[in-house]
Amino acid sequence: MPEINFLYFKKSADFVRGIIKDEPEIGIILGSGLKSIAGRIENPVVIDYKDIPNFLVSTVESHEGRLIFGSLGGKKVICMSGRFHHYEGYPFEMLTLPIRLFKLLGVKKTIVTNAAGAVNTEYNVGDIMIIKDHLKLTGASPLQGDNIEEFGPRFFDTTDMYTKALREIAKDCAKDSELTFREGVYMYFTGPQFETPAEIRAARILGADAVGMSTVTEALTAAHCSMPLLGLSVMTNMAAGVLDRKLTDEEVGETATRISKPFCDYVEKLISRL
Repeated sequence: MPEINFLYFKKSADFVRGIIKDEPEIGIILGSGLKSIAGRIENPVVIDYKDIPNFLVSTVESHEGRLIFGSLGGKKVICMSGRFHHYEGYPFEMLTLPIRLFKLLGVKKTIVTNAAGAVNTEYNVGDIMIIKDHLKLTGASPLQGDNIEEFGPRFFDTTDMYTKALREIAKDCAKDSELTFREGVYMYFTGPQFETPAEIRAARILGADAVGMSTVTEALTAAHCSMPLLGLSVMTNMAAGVLDRKLTDEEVGETATRISKPFCDYVEKLISRL
């Protein structure tokens, strides 16, 4: 693994800044099956991840691997259509890249989205969960190793990691949506295998409402660099053992496609309010 220091991230940011010219206000990271939001960005400037110095490349088929700058909801946005996961073989320390890039580009707020499995039996497939907190019991952290003071302190607070003020705006924007919105706790599993029924029972006992394989590393990085953050989970399936059937990646894609238009409408409205 290369030496991870401030200049490592600055090289990526300098390259992107030289192409997009303007400073983005809002960063967006899109999860599995949610790339249709990127299609709404006006006057897009598209950069392939593979062209950005020191950046990573998405290896998941449903993640496009493109950084898109443009306008959405009347705001200048920078959008990651495709994200990076620990299960792709990337060390946790490398998963700080997206948020740190956003920070260096001048982003003021970030929205992260994901496809998740519903643990809470009151939830339904197609519901949207506004993340209010998370559980991560895997031990390793994206902030392990030498601290980079330019981004934040060695020890940092996570009390308001999923920023309450942004969650209140998100709930207000949801009032006239045709989708059902919840607010709950997301639990991180490393994947790529889906969780076992026993793990889901344990997650429910611990207070999780949904499970997934992303988002948490980005949220922790955002907290470290004092980036206001909003997390949105799409319940693309019921978690293992909730229903008497196997889990498939196809189900995730089918649900994301089904709710695509109302979810995109909602996100666009939300961005206009941030």
